[in-house]
Amino acid sequence: MTTAQLDQRPARIDRVPLGILFMVGATLMFGISQAISKWQVATFSVAEVLSYRAIGSLLIAAALIMPKTGFAVFKTQRLGQHIGRSTTQFAAQTSLMIAFSMMPLAGAVAINFSSPLFATLFAALWLKEKVGWARAGALAAGFLGVLLVASPGADSFKLGALFALGNAVLFGSVTAAVRGLSKTESTETMTMYQMVFLAIAFTLPLPFFFRVPSWLDLLLLLGSGVVNGLGQYWWTRSLSLAPPAAVGPFFYTSLVWAMLLGFLVWGDVPTIGLLAGSAIVVASGLFLLWHESARKARMLDEAMKSQ
Repeated sequence: MTTAQLDQRPARIDRVPLGILFMVGATLMFGISQAISKWQVATFSVAEVLSYRAIGSLLIAAALIMPKTGFAVFKTQRLGQHIGRSTTQFAAQTSLMIAFSMMPLAGAVAINFSSPLFATLFAALWLKEKVGWARAGALAAGFLGVLLVASPGADSFKLGALFALGNAVLFGSVTAAVRGLSKTESTETMTMYQMVFLAIAFTLPLPFFFRVPSWLDLLLLLGSGVVNGLGQYWWTRSLSLAPPAAVGPFFYTSLVWAMLLGFLVWGDVPTIGLLAGSAIVVASGLFLLWHESARKARMLDEAMKSQ
């Protein structure tokens, strides 16, 4: 696509409510997939769990997308950016899976909640999106809530927590990259490239860690990928519909699913710090949503008055 053609593309119109809906649905899918993966990583290696999940994700993505698009979905002039995004996603998913093997599900998810903060930072640096004092204040409050959830102390810098934090930083950069790619790439193209590259990358080391799973384990391993693939599609769709600062706070609903699944599967009872920190995080997210809505209303009113 030439520069002239890009200039002729209609301006993208953000659809924040629909983006939020896709984000909440994605977090539910991620929660289910993460719980299955944490369960399986107690028996299988991180490499094997990730490889099966990547294959399952690719299968569901192809089934949802390719009947409508065919191989035309792979048409792109930004192959390098797709590879870069997938490489970062590879490192992020690996870090998170290692964290799951070392710490409770809700703890790893809580630390991962700092990813929208990094996404906003990267969006400001790379995409020149304005943050503003209101957004910055809300995001800072959200980060303090995350710290309260994580209950930092002498044991906060255990290896598992460091891997979870590393995933948050990498995931934040991926979020900004998706926002940038979505200016010219469709949700379908971004999803398929990610799934293909991740399936290849995660499958390459499989022969060195392979352990024959039972039929039930095989179903769970692939099922985790199928659910994750659906979540990845919805997550990418969300970021193509609205700015990270608008939909990012709703990524915090992951905590609801993590606490619920952690209690049902492992008997983990939420602590006071977890609940109090979550309240702060949710409050900051709701403030950001209100701020976004009010800001867009003012811009629309100003545009109408200038006509």
